[in-house]
Amino acid sequence: MGATCADAVARWELANEVVLLDIKEGFAEGKALDIWQTAPINLFDSRLVGSTNDYGKTAGSDVVVITSKIVSKCEGRIVTAPTDADARDALRRKLIDDEAVRVLARKGRTLITENRNGLVQAAAGVDGSNVATTELALLPTDPDASARALRAELGRRLGVRVGVLVTDTMGRTWRNGQIDAAIGAAGVPVLHGYAGVRDAHGNELVVTEIAVADEIAAAADLVKGKLTAVPVAVVRGLSMADDGSTAAHLLRAGEDDLFWLGTAEAIEMG
Repeated sequence: MGATCADAVARWELANEVVLLDIKEGFAEGKALDIWQTAPINLFDSRLVGSTNDYGKTAGSDVVVITSKIVSKCEGRIVTAPTDADARDALRRKLIDDEAVRVLARKGRTLITENRNGLVQAAAGVDGSNVATTELALLPTDPDASARALRAELGRRLGVRVGVLVTDTMGRTWRNGQIDAAIGAAGVPVLHGYAGVRDAHGNELVVTEIAVADEIAAAADLVKGKLTAVPVAVVRGLSMADDGSTAAHLLRAGEDDLFWLGTAEAIEMG
């Protein structure tokens, strides 16, 4: 990464080791040393190293981001559907009922649901895109387990240590458009908290917590796209220590969620 970004990553201690890369001989090495020497003043423990055209030093910093649809296909979560449009829609709605544990909101034919894993999204993740017209896709049964299994298998077959994210496309409350978010994770710290840290102006951050896994998932979708038949992207250079967290840690528990109640539940409770 570049020097300005490396300095910020080191100061905020987003990684145990930060690697600067440059094509100019000795430039990255010198810049890394300059930044590292400020550690006692800026109070960070991250190690900085420089490299001239040696990407080997970024080994172990890859995150494999895979769309949930391809995982569902591998895990037998594809359901045969009728070709008739009305019959296919009826089956889709039955599958939504089967996958959802509760309905939070409905508007017209759109349902916002919570599934067995606690994921809140439209239609319980039941999807008819990027599958045959005679098929419908369900989300993986346990996306975190899928991510762990894939990470272990990549390590066994290729001898690499990578992070793995399983992603799905979701809407966002109060905003137009959809993004990819992490629904399964292994080997990636899914959250990074700044509580107690002071910014450059001396202001203490109190509640700021970055959804790192979701940001990686969204960035990877810019590469994968929706119509390219590319279900996997590799994000390189994210040297973040595995803290054992999973995508389940991204789900806000009901007692902490201001909008946890569904419409009917809120009305019932007054």
